[in-house]
Amino acid sequence: MGVFITPVTPLQQNCTTVWCTKTMKAAVIDPGGSADAILGEIARRGLTLDQIWITHGHLDHAGGAAEMQEKSGVQIIGPQIEDLFWIEGIPRQGQMYGLPEARTFTPNRWLNDGDVLTLGETTWEVVHCPGHTPGHVVFFNRAIGFAQVGDVLFQGSVGRTDFPKSDPEALIRSITQKLWPLGDGVTFVPGHGPHSTFGQERQTNPFVSDRALLGPRLFREPTGPS
Repeated sequence: MGVFITPVTPLQQNCTTVWCTKTMKAAVIDPGGSADAILGEIARRGLTLDQIWITHGHLDHAGGAAEMQEKSGVQIIGPQIEDLFWIEGIPRQGQMYGLPEARTFTPNRWLNDGDVLTLGETTWEVVHCPGHTPGHVVFFNRAIGFAQVGDVLFQGSVGRTDFPKSDPEALIRSITQKLWPLGDGVTFVPGHGPHSTFGQERQTNPFVSDRALLGPRLFREPTGPS
């Protein structure tokens, strides 16, 4: 499997392109913007865009999906349907953040926990991880221990839960009951910032490390673009 990351929008969201190195079929995860630049890099590398995957409906993750679909003709897959209200609100979000080109869309397929996606000869598991948004999903490749987790988890932080229909307790459950069981050795790319591993975050993350969750939990709301 191959990976390249394109920071997009003023929020510097990690738009992640993954591909099967045998078939050269690629999927773009969370095209929040910069569709032309991403498609150009895909062509430069000799890849064929096959699918667009969405972790959740926030502007910086999904605002460029409609444009990319129009220019490529591929399907938009995800997130889980509980994020429909966020997708419908993308134009309003775009006005707030100075991105009037951001548009809503209708996914060709909504996703649910346990769904499996195929990209070339690679297989990806869908993990529904609500909390940051109710319909947030994570894409996990078990064969190589790699995940794109959107805004659920970051190096040293977790996703914000001060949005409509966010839920801090659900976010903690998603991380500890859905992500940690996938294995400490899993490398993940978050929606913003540097990559890390689940094992590293279990040791050092001030919100969800094993030590942080041992005592009485006073959830401190993370700050930042997530």
